[in-house]
Parts: sequence; structure tokens; C-alpha cells
Amino acid sequence: MRTDKVLLIIPAYNEEENIISTCNKIRSYNENFGTNYDFVVINDGSKDSTSALCHENNVKIIDLVENLGIGGAVQTGYKYALENGYDVAIQFDGDGQHDVSYVKKLLEPIKNDEADFVIGSRFVKDSESAFKSSFMRRVGINIISFAVKIVSGKKIFDTTSGFRAASRKIIELFAKSYPTEYPEPITNAEILCLGYKVKEVGVSMEERVGGVSSIRAWKSVYYMINVILSILICSSKRKRK
Repeated sequence: MRTDKVLLIIPAYNEEENIISTCNKIRSYNENFGTNYDFVVINDGSKDSTSALCHENNVKIIDLVENLGIGGAVQTGYKYALENGYDVAIQFDGDGQHDVSYVKKLLEPIKNDEADFVIGSRFVKDSESAFKSSFMRRVGINIISFAVKIVSGKKIFDTTSGFRAASRKIIELFAKSYPTEYPEPITNAEILCLGYKVKEVGVSMEERVGGVSSIRAWKSVYYMINVILSILICSSKRKRK
């Protein structure tokens, strides 16, 4: 598959502490290694100076007039990728957790026609990630992984990873339909149920540099229950289409 034109989609909500550092790391990587990864920040109605900083530093940005949540922000990026003819779109967090040097590793299975969708994983054998998330979150990830396997017959180890590469076919799918809540585990289940090829590759991730995660500890049980129910419902709908 073609991987010549690559877009990094960076959703951001109140990321003033991290966003410019994240963008500058991508720029530096392009300069040092001769890559040409485009990137766009989707400002999801931030109330801090995320937008102002991006404009001041000539960062390509789409300012949403209100907070749509992670699903709406990421889908905006997929719509942008579709409209502008990108071969691959990669979700890339604006909080400093993802390492741009692993983008090449995510692209390889798509380029070699081994996958339509690639997940950067902390939990597969070739992962070099020292950061594995908290114990309770890992328990939740394992439970969600089991739910995905029930509906799809295939196991995804890092079900909540936000470091993911989508081929043109998946870009088209996500631009049309993308869940507003719990998008990573739900879309993993959906595309497996639709018969697309999904592969996990090992990556390294860091702890959030600053700011606050959108998933708080007090929400964890509620989050997990709702994710599992959503996976069962959404995958059932996909299978009937």
C-alpha cells in the first residue's frame, strides 16, 4: 500500500504544557532523518493557551468551537486526512507520551500490505516501553482485551493505545463513522469484526509530561463497564451491516 503521504493527527485539550514541545520534536525528527511527516493539531475547545501557542509557533491547527471529546477531535483529523489525500493517518498524542521515531515502525506493516491498521503497543513482545501504565489500568486493559476477543475472535493486547496508524481504507471508514466515547477499544473491535487486517507492533511510551489525563481514577470502573458494553453493542451492529 502507499505510505508516501503521512499525517499525524494530534488531538489536544488544554495541552499548553506539552503541545509545542510535541510539535517541535516532530519537526526536528523530519529535519534530522529526512522524513516528511505532516501534522495537524485538533484543538478540542481548549480553555488554556493551546490554540494561541500553536498559532504563535506556526503550527497547523484546526480550532473546534466547542469541546467534542476525544472521539470528535480525532474524527475531525480523519476527515482532514481524507479531504487532503493522505495515504496514512496516525493518531499521535499531544501530551508527550508518544515517540515520533516509532512512526516508521507503524508504517511498515501498511506499506508491506500486512495490515490495514497498526496499533503501537506497550504489551507485545518487542515493546521497549518501560512505562506500562498503572496496575489497575493494566487490569482494565486486560479485561477489555478479553471483550474484544469475544466479539472478534482476535486478541489485541494494548486496547487503549492512542498511537495508531490507519491506511487509506480505514481513513475513509473513520471519516464517516467514529465513536464519540471510548474510541480506541471500540474501533479496534469494529474493524476486526469488519474483517480488516490489524497488527500490533511494539513501541516505547512515556508518562504524561504535564496536564491531566481525560480518564481519571475515579472513573475507571465506570469507564471499563461502559467500554465493554459499547464493544458488545457496536460490534453487533457492525456484524449485521
